Amino acid sequence: MTEPAPSGRALAPNAVKVAAQAKVNLRLRILARESSGYHQLEMLLLRVELADTIGVRRTPGARSLDVVGSVDEALLGPVERNLAWRAATTYFEASGMAGGFAIELHKRIPIGGGLGGGSADAGAVLRALDAMNPVSLGWPGLAGLAERLGADVPFLTCESVYALAWGRGERMLALAAPPGRAVALVVPPFAVQTAEAFGWVAGHDAAGRGVREHGAPFTAEALGNWDGIAAVACNDFEPVVASRYPVIADHVAALRTAGCYVAMLSGSGSTVFGIEGVGGAVEAAIRALPVASDGTRYIHTRTAVRVEPVVVIE
Repeated sequence: MTEPAPSGRALAPNAVKVAAQAKVNLRLRILARESSGYHQLEMLLLRVELADTIGVRRTPGARSLDVVGSVDEALLGPVERNLAWRAATTYFEASGMAGGFAIELHKRIPIGGGLGGGSADAGAVLRALDAMNPVSLGWPGLAGLAERLGADVPFLTCESVYALAWGRGERMLALAAPPGRAVALVVPPFAVQTAEAFGWVAGHDAAGRGVREHGAPFTAEALGNWDGIAAVACNDFEPVVASRYPVIADHVAALRTAGCYVAMLSGSGSTVFGIEGVGGAVEAAIRALPVASDGTRYIHTRTAVRVEPVVVIE
């Protein structure tokens, strides 16, 4: 993936904000496990309009992260484990940038839902700090930092709204985004830890309960339209997560009944998403889904057609 080269700036901003867009996995195949324990993946990733908002301000030296919004603080964990914080400290260490930072993170993306919320925050912070740095690291520098932080972070740091990624997410082919469509997100009242989900997949395979077929080859052109996407859409996590949480399969079925063209688990879950079919009439059906009594939430958004830019505040 080609991005602009590093450049110098006569005057760098002191404060910026950026939308940290969530993503859905339209395809997620687990190809192999390396001796290091990491898994090789094949992912088809698309941003959606649902986003956290990140504000970053330069400071003389102090470092802070404040999280606001409707969020369970118990799910946040210690600040040093927050991906936005880790992205900021990684950037400062790698770039030698002087001073400190104050980050305000307004959470809207569900935590632990497979929508890449933490990774989106990390990518947004990397982009924000690079926009504030008098000497930009550019894409090569940012890509190396993003790879350290997680498999979704390179995609959610780059300027592409849609991409096919391999390996640990560091190898990407940028694709033209398909036409924007309404998306329903069904968010159960529980989270799924990615590391635990990988363990379930490994146990599932070791027990011989189904070999995952990776399907026929496909072309970049086929991935540019929803018919082509629907033909290859799949998620290796879905059957094993649904075997432990049967409500996942119920949500997928409900979205398909509502007329969603693609309905599946995103990432390792627990969020299930559905993308409307041709004509848009299904959006009304999605909005008519009953309110769940168990704490399940429905979030309505759209597939994104661009990556939101970093906005200079001062």
